Amino acid sequence: MKNRLNRVLSIGLVASMSMGLLAACGSGGNAQPKAQEPAKGTDTKAAAKPFEGKKLTIVLANHPWGDAIKALLPQFEEKTGMKVDVQSFFEDQLSQKLTVQFTAGSATPDVFMYRPLQEAKLYYKNGWIAPLDEYAKKDADYDLADYSKASISTVTVDGKLSGIPTITEQHILYYRKDLLEKAGIPVPKTMDELEAAAKKLNDPKNEMYGFVARGQRSALVTQVGSFMYSEGADFMKDGKATINTPEAIKGMTIYTNLLKNYGPPGVLNMSWPQAIGVFAQGKAAFFADANSIYKNAIDPEKSKVADKVGYAQFPAGSKGSQPYNVTSWGLAMNSKAANKDAAWEFIKWATSKEITLQTQNKGNPGARLSVWDKPEGIAAFPKEWAAVAKEEQKGGVDHSLPPVNNVGEARDIIGAVVQKALTGEDIKAAADQANKDFQALIDKENGK
Repeated sequence: MKNRLNRVLSIGLVASMSMGLLAACGSGGNAQPKAQEPAKGTDTKAAAKPFEGKKLTIVLANHPWGDAIKALLPQFEEKTGMKVDVQSFFEDQLSQKLTVQFTAGSATPDVFMYRPLQEAKLYYKNGWIAPLDEYAKKDADYDLADYSKASISTVTVDGKLSGIPTITEQHILYYRKDLLEKAGIPVPKTMDELEAAAKKLNDPKNEMYGFVARGQRSALVTQVGSFMYSEGADFMKDGKATINTPEAIKGMTIYTNLLKNYGPPGVLNMSWPQAIGVFAQGKAAFFADANSIYKNAIDPEKSKVADKVGYAQFPAGSKGSQPYNVTSWGLAMNSKAANKDAAWEFIKWATSKEITLQTQNKGNPGARLSVWDKPEGIAAFPKEWAAVAKEEQKGGVDHSLPPVNNVGEARDIIGAVVQKALTGEDIKAAADQANKDFQALIDKENGK
């Protein structure tokens, strides 16, 4: 019995060895090795989704871009395994909420929409914003170089990236195609041509005005800036106020004369809604303002000239066409966010080429040049508008407001120059006084 058992064990051992050799040699030696089991303690799901189970708090503005992102959030949550809590506020409410929470040292929100022109410098100075340079540059696929130069410059503070651009806007010229065609006037390419055309088409007796734009004290500053830039001026340089230089005064004078000589009544009280309202009602031949508000001019329910609106690049001054080309909205990271890598994952996704294309298809003009180069990237916009926006993305000036912390006070100081000139006061005297006041503000912010 014992001998028989030994024979059975021997036969089994030989068979096992033979099967092992056959498996190793296989048919022609092409057998695939058996897949290794994951090491104990390895979570393959976590490896694929490193932020699985994390939660982010995102604060957005009540803005079309924010609406577009909220609709796409399920894609992000599925891709990353994260959950996103979204809160939305109107602009002023948003600024107030962020200021209160950041002042208190809150770690939430992790990511937030902000207005770089008004808030980047102040937020960065207060330590509320986490610089994104290392995040944006370490991932070659993210392609930071795909952003327009001016858009990145707008969100850069003290050489650091304070956020990522989401919405851009440029200063353009709106015009009435039918009026120009009837009068045989070509689309103005220079300031001199614009003034000549506005003069020719100005007909106050029939409630037709040659030109309309913002005349309200604070609101006009973003617009008069492009007129100044195109004459080689700026609000300040190297910490010095420069709004009374000959170039600055010339730019402000051109703007003032257009409004004073060819503008509608009540222009002193007009911000952009009132100004574009005049244009949309068919009472102005030209309107200069941000391209982002164009829908107000072509909405048949709001506009009597919806099918007669044309778009052109900002007219050239003595230093060429130098309109503002800015990031009006961006995404930033809370410097006290508990999980900055997770927060960046959201920013990276929301500002990727793929998502930018989707949000731009909803009518939100982004800053990625590659998206502007795609036919589907401009499909949501009027053809002529898109051509002008794409061209102006290539250059322009990266700010439409003076780069100081207290933007509101600076706007009031500078806007007063144009308002005084509109009411008949000497523009040089007004500019000299404003320059002193503006310099005092700059010095105060710099601790002088």
